[in-house]
Amino acid sequence: MTNNTILVVDDEIGIRELLSEILRDEGYHVTLAESAEQARIWRNKSRPDLVLLDIWMPDTDGVTLLKEWASNGLLTMPVVVMSGHGTIATAVEATRIGAFGYLEKPVPLQMLLNTVAQALRAGQSKFPSTLSLASLGKGPLIEDLRKRLEQISNLKTPLLLTGEQGAGTELCARFLHCHNTPWIEPDTCILLSDSPFDLLEKARDGLLFLKEIGNLNRLEQNGLLKLLSKLDTYNVRLVCASSLPLAQLTAQGEFEPKLYEILSGLCINVPALKEHKEDIPELANQILSHCIESGDAPIRQFNTAALNALRNHDWPGNLMQLTGTVRSLGLTCTGREISADDVKKILGAPMPGKPVQSAPINMTLREARDIFEKSYFEQLIDHEEGNMTRVAERAGLERTHLYRKLKVLDIKLRSH
Repeated sequence: MTNNTILVVDDEIGIRELLSEILRDEGYHVTLAESAEQARIWRNKSRPDLVLLDIWMPDTDGVTLLKEWASNGLLTMPVVVMSGHGTIATAVEATRIGAFGYLEKPVPLQMLLNTVAQALRAGQSKFPSTLSLASLGKGPLIEDLRKRLEQISNLKTPLLLTGEQGAGTELCARFLHCHNTPWIEPDTCILLSDSPFDLLEKARDGLLFLKEIGNLNRLEQNGLLKLLSKLDTYNVRLVCASSLPLAQLTAQGEFEPKLYEILSGLCINVPALKEHKEDIPELANQILSHCIESGDAPIRQFNTAALNALRNHDWPGNLMQLTGTVRSLGLTCTGREISADDVKKILGAPMPGKPVQSAPINMTLREARDIFEKSYFEQLIDHEEGNMTRVAERAGLERTHLYRKLKVLDIKLRSH
């Protein structure tokens, strides 16, 4: 087997040794970590093909480590969480964050082997290969996006994709990628500051995709500037993505002006999911079908009311949140048919408070969106009593991105 490196993270030596013995007998390569800190160090150095992660550990619990990997862009492998004190709520939370599945200890041998095999198969085809630009929808906004990308598909000019987190920037970048050429999407941007030309060598004659460049520090921004000057030498197409307002960050002195000038020369905005809600039912059905085919969920189907409930949600976390929600529904629904009540339980009841006021029509869409977002976050922070971890989870945003968003919207946090 080619993808066979499994990282087992558990503070109980007996569990680690038992799982290691079973998995090695099946031909897998097994690495062990007795704490979250050890797992963190191992993941920073390398990417396992699968992680079996214990929930209850003395230094950092598994769900917190899962969130950390997700927020750092390191959750690029399937993770199966394990617990001897598990609840449905824990399983739902873990799958919302991005876990592939959940095993309850003591784990029956055949269930362990089946889950490991399914997770490794799913890991061979990351999320972007299960969805494509075409599957984003057939509405006018997505059709316009497709036409714009087609027009620039043969250019070598660096492209900046803007849009909310999870809106589908990676799908757009993959649309521009030529088959049988390198696709390089680094988990972290450390190489930009250390050795930017190593990235170009890896991506030679292919495409280099850099996510969330608004979060780059000064050294990484300088590395990206150096990299831009050598794109032609390595014949690399560079596509960058940002959910943060680079123009505003540049004006505030947080982003290199020369870098922004170059990248903004060719810029395309990717619409948020809430802007093309008519495409959500088909998207949800595609995601559910993939979960079933990959063994991630038993056979299920949405009823019409459930699809309407999904379509009417605002999806601040966009495709990432929709994918996590559909996977959770597939795992936790008790019947063959997923209902609107099932959807409401996963998404949570509407927040109490004043309804958001409609914005005057004599302003730009961006100004109207800022008014909505400021009201949304102020209500959400109030509802969660200032707990920013819960605010980030409810909004479907990384903590770093959340704080940047609040700063841009000029939302002051109460001191406690």
